[in-house]
Amino acid sequence: MPQVLLLILAGAGLFLAGRRLYLRERARIASELRAAREAMQAEEERPLVRLEADPLTGIYRPKQLH
Repeated sequence: MPQVLLLILAGAGLFLAGRRLYLRERARIASELRAAREAMQAEEERPLVRLEADPLTGIYRPKQLH
């Protein structure tokens, strides 16, 4: 009978340790996703640079701001 109780306690300990690791990893992934979303949002909010064709070469270059 004591072996069964020891086995139950060991199983409960492993379960709790696994749950703690799972929750920690879940929080880490959520923070990485949040940071990626914020970076994407900042990239979208940046103004676009217009291009204009150089009449001599036909190469598109950023439009000069005067």
